[in-house]
Amino acid sequence: MAPKPKRSKIEKVKQFLQGGSVVREDSDDELGVEDYPWEWIYGESKDDDDKRDNPRKRKHSAIDDGPEIIGARMGQFECFVGDMVLLKAEGNEAWVGLICDLHYDEEEDEKMANFMWFSTPKEIRNKLKRRTDALENEIYLTPSWDDNPLSTINGKATVLSKSAYDKRYPTGKIPRNAKEYGKVFVCRRGCNTRTATYTEEFVWEDIYKGATDIGDLIHVIQSQTKATRTRGKGKAEHDLDEFVVDHDGDDHDPRTPKRRKKNTDLSTPGSRKKELTPRKLFTPGSKRIVIKRPLEFTPLGTRVLSPHVLSSPFQLARNQLHVSSVPASLPCREEEFAEVYTHLEKAITEGTGSCIYIAGTPGTGKTATVREVVAQLNASVLAEELDDFIFVEINGMKVTDPHQSYALLWEALRGDRVSPSHALELLEREFSSPSPRRVPCVVLMDELDQLVTKNQSVMYNFFNWPGLRHSRLIVLAVANTMDLPERTLSNKISSRLGLHRITFKGYTHDQLMQIVESRLANVPGKIVHPDAIQFASRKVAAVSGDARRALDICRRAVELAEAEQLARVQEDDSEAPDTPSKTGRKRGRETNGSAVGGSPLKKHTAAATKTAIVTIATIKQAISEATSSPLQQYLRSLPLAAKVFLAALLARIRRTGINEAVLGDVLDEARNLGLMNQVAPVDKYLLAEERFEPDDEGPNWKRGGRPRQLEKPDRNGKAARMHGIKYAANELLEAGIVGLEAKRGERVGRIRLGVGDEEIKLALHNDEEVRGFGF
Repeated sequence: MAPKPKRSKIEKVKQFLQGGSVVREDSDDELGVEDYPWEWIYGESKDDDDKRDNPRKRKHSAIDDGPEIIGARMGQFECFVGDMVLLKAEGNEAWVGLICDLHYDEEEDEKMANFMWFSTPKEIRNKLKRRTDALENEIYLTPSWDDNPLSTINGKATVLSKSAYDKRYPTGKIPRNAKEYGKVFVCRRGCNTRTATYTEEFVWEDIYKGATDIGDLIHVIQSQTKATRTRGKGKAEHDLDEFVVDHDGDDHDPRTPKRRKKNTDLSTPGSRKKELTPRKLFTPGSKRIVIKRPLEFTPLGTRVLSPHVLSSPFQLARNQLHVSSVPASLPCREEEFAEVYTHLEKAITEGTGSCIYIAGTPGTGKTATVREVVAQLNASVLAEELDDFIFVEINGMKVTDPHQSYALLWEALRGDRVSPSHALELLEREFSSPSPRRVPCVVLMDELDQLVTKNQSVMYNFFNWPGLRHSRLIVLAVANTMDLPERTLSNKISSRLGLHRITFKGYTHDQLMQIVESRLANVPGKIVHPDAIQFASRKVAAVSGDARRALDICRRAVELAEAEQLARVQEDDSEAPDTPSKTGRKRGRETNGSAVGGSPLKKHTAAATKTAIVTIATIKQAISEATSSPLQQYLRSLPLAAKVFLAALLARIRRTGINEAVLGDVLDEARNLGLMNQVAPVDKYLLAEERFEPDDEGPNWKRGGRPRQLEKPDRNGKAARMHGIKYAANELLEAGIVGLEAKRGERVGRIRLGVGDEEIKLALHNDEEVRGFGF
C-alpha cells in the first residue's frame, strides 16, 4: 500500500479551529460501514463496596438490582468500561476519552457513556504556563467529564508511557500503513487545561492497569491539579452581600451597595483573545479569509475629565449625573442582581445551556445589571474561582439586519468573520456536535423586539441552541415588554424561553431619590436641594420610573443653575471697580464713612460667594424642556406673523382636503382669519391700514407731504394684505417647516407642510397670541 500523502494546510487549519482534537486518517474503519444498533454487555452484580471504587459509575436506570453494564457492542466492535476510545469530531478528527461509565438516558432515549477526557498540548489556554517539552503525539489526562451517546464512538485508542512507546516503536514513528496509525498516544502527566497545572510525571502502566484503577486515577489527577473552582462554601453569598446595603447604623441613613475596589477596572473574559492573533486561515469552505480582531464586550467607559473641568461643583455634578457615567454601585437592584448572578453562575459551573427572559420598562437597569453580573463573574474567572466563559452582547438597535447576529456570535466564538448564512451553518454544526471542553458562551440579546423577523428564524435558533446537549450556550433575552413572547413570537419560540423570567419593575420615587443622591454624594456644596430631588423623583416615578429620565432632568437643572450662577458673577463683575485708582478712591470714601450702605467690594464678594442651587422651580423648568421637543420649542418662539401663516395653511388644508395649497390662497386665508377673530395683536400689528407713498422728507409710513394711496381699503379701513406674511413664509421655508414650489409670481406657487400637523397643534394650541385660529 502506497503511503498516504501528508496533511495539507487546510487540514492543519481545520485542526487548529477544532481546538486541539487529534487527527485521524480513516473515519469508521473499526466500526465498519453497517449501522448496527448498540447493545449492552452485562457482567455479574457487585456489592456496594466495589461500586464505590469508581465514583463516576451509574447503574442501569431501569434495573436497580440487575447485572451491571460493563460494555457495549455494535456489530463486531466492542468497548468496555475502562477502555480508551476515539470520539467523532470535525472531519477526520477525533477526541480521546476514557470510558468511566455506561448507562441509559431515559430523557434522551439513548445509550450513553461517561468519558474522562484527554487533551492535547494545544488546548492549554494559558500559553505562559504551557509546557514546551510536549511530544508530537502526547496527550494529557484531564479532570473533565462529559456524557455522550454511544453513536459518537469512532474506534479504540491506545495510551502508553514514554518508555513503552519507545520500546514498541524504536524509530519514534508509527508506519502510516499500520492499523494503529493515529490511534497510539503517550501520556506522562495529567493537566487541568483551564488553570494549566500539571501533575508529576508518571508511568502510565503503573498508574492505570484497567477499570478497577479508575477511582485511584481520578483521585491522583484531581489531587495534583489545581481545580478551576476554588470557591468555598458560602463564597457566592459573600460576593452578593457586597451588593446589599448595610443597615448596621441608622435605618434612615441611605447607603448604596459598593463593589470591591479591584473590580472597578475589570477586563472582559479575554482568554481566547490571545489565541486569535491576526493570521491568514482557511474556512471549512476552503475560502481564504483574514482573521480580524475578535468581538469583545466593552462596558461603558468611565468618563475621564481634566482637573480644571471638575473644579466646579456644578461641572462635577453634571459629570456624575450623566447617564454614561459608570457608578460605583447599583442601588435598588440587589434582588435582581442576585437572581441573575445565581442563574448564570450555575449554568456556567454545570456547563449547561439556559434561557433567561428579562423584561422591564426602559431605564429600569436591565442591561446595567446584566453587565455588572458579567463583570463580577469575570472577576471570579480571573481569581480562578469560576470556569472561563465567553461573553458577547448583541444589540438589536445596532445591527442593520437581525441575521447579522449569527456572524457576531461566530466571531465571538472563533474570532473569524464570515457571512450570516455561512455563520448559521457553522453554528448549527458547532452546537450539534459533541465537544468535551467547549467554553460556555453567555449571549446578551438586548432590544429583543428589534430582532424579530418575518419567519422568526433568528429568535428560534437562539432560543433553540441552548437546549442542545453540547451547546453550553446561555442566552439572556432583554426586552422592554413583558408579554413579547406571547404577543409577537410563535408558540414554538416562546416555549423555548423556559419558565424562568425576571421582571424589572419601574423605580419608585424613594428608589429614584436614592439613585440621584448616590450620584451626588461626593459633590461638594449641596448645590441640589433635597426637595428638588424629591420633586423630580416623584414626577418621573408617576409616569415611567425611568432612572435615566430622572438623571437627565436633574442634570439639566444643574446646567440651568450653573448658567444662573455665571450670570450673577458677570453682573457683579460689571459693577465692580474697573481701575486701581477708582478702587483706591472708593476705599478712601468707605474709610471716611462717606459711603452709604457699606463697601461695594464687600457687596461684590458676598454676591459672588452666594451660590445658586437647584430648587423645585429649576426642576420644573428642566421638566418643561424635557417634555417638549426642539421642534415644539421652535414653533412656540416664532413671531406672530409666522404663527398666523401656519394657522392659515392648516385651515386651507382642512377646507380642501389636500395636503398642499396655493400661496395666494393661504395669504387670503390669513387675512380672513385676522378679520374674523379680531385678536388684538393681529388687528393692531398685522392687518394693514391705509398706506401712502413715503415723503422725501419724512420716514416710511408717514402721512403727509404728497400722499398717494397704494391699496384700496375695505369698509373697515383694512387692506387686502397683512404685514410680514411674506417674510414669515421665507423664515418657515428656511427652517424646513414648510416647502414651497418655486414658480414665477409670488402668489401662484404651491406650499405644503414639512412637519406633522399634530406637532404644530400641540405646540400652539395654548398660545394666547393666536387663540381662536384653529390650533
